[in-house]
Amino acid sequence: MKAFGYERAASPADAAAAARRPGTRFIAGGTNLLDLMKLEIETPAHLIDVNGLALDTIDKTGDGGLRIGALVRNTDLAADARVRRDYPLLARALLAGASGQLRNRATTAGNLLQRTRCPYFYDTDQPCNKRLPGSGCGALEGYSRQLAVIGGSRHCIATHPSDMAVAMRALDAVVETVKPDGSERRIPLAEFYLAPGSSPQRETVLEPGELIVAVALPPPVGGRQLYRKVRDRASYAFALVSVAAIVHEDGRGRIAVGGVAHQPWRREAAEAELPRGAKAVAARLFDGATPTDDNRFKLTLAERTIAAVLVEAQEVRA
Repeated sequence: MKAFGYERAASPADAAAAARRPGTRFIAGGTNLLDLMKLEIETPAHLIDVNGLALDTIDKTGDGGLRIGALVRNTDLAADARVRRDYPLLARALLAGASGQLRNRATTAGNLLQRTRCPYFYDTDQPCNKRLPGSGCGALEGYSRQLAVIGGSRHCIATHPSDMAVAMRALDAVVETVKPDGSERRIPLAEFYLAPGSSPQRETVLEPGELIVAVALPPPVGGRQLYRKVRDRASYAFALVSVAAIVHEDGRGRIAVGGVAHQPWRREAAEAELPRGAKAVAARLFDGATPTDDNRFKLTLAERTIAAVLVEAQEVRA
């Protein structure tokens, strides 16, 4: 690990202002960043510790939703009585992710910002445009079983690993930030992640130094909320395919899929097909997919997982 500077932030605005300097990163739980630093995939010159900021509460909003502080730990968020009652989809997604020890440290903001687990990104002997822009994408002609089937480009087919983000996409979450100049903005999660295009190293719309301070959930939408994760082993594994679903009695609902793209994959047009069943939903959801020979199976797996979720929703209503 290379030497780096370190400081503790006194306020969100101070943290963002200090992060203007090149090579600066925020650190909270560190469950992803520290691993990347040890491998010298990330080599920040300076770390700003934000753990002391008052961003670790879950508060009710004026419209009946919830505002989740950026530093709320995944364990605490999953256990919150309001989340379990009104947003059970989110609690289930969180409990499907990582191990109990990691959930105790991982934060809400860090979960959204965790980087891909593509093997070519982690292997510094392999080409990876996300790690080293312009070096190429080893996955395109290499091992791509776990990687994206839609939304990728000829420069990158990495997937986003978060379970929590998939649930939050289905719930229409909004990310709240503060910029280095002290201004604030609200970013719908639907607009938060960037497609890889020709610059996969830039993964979100966040500007340099911009700090996530909270994630807001709109008022509860009700319905039967389910999260199903398909993976190679029962614990501590990232999704091959995951499905976050909200299904109402009249057949309307929402579907977001993880493990298939650079972001939680949701197309509202596909949700109009829910009354027709999983096959119609999947056809619209994955229209334009470009799978490799290694991961083509994900399209079938996603359709079957959506079907299983819809059957479960019907069984509960019955």
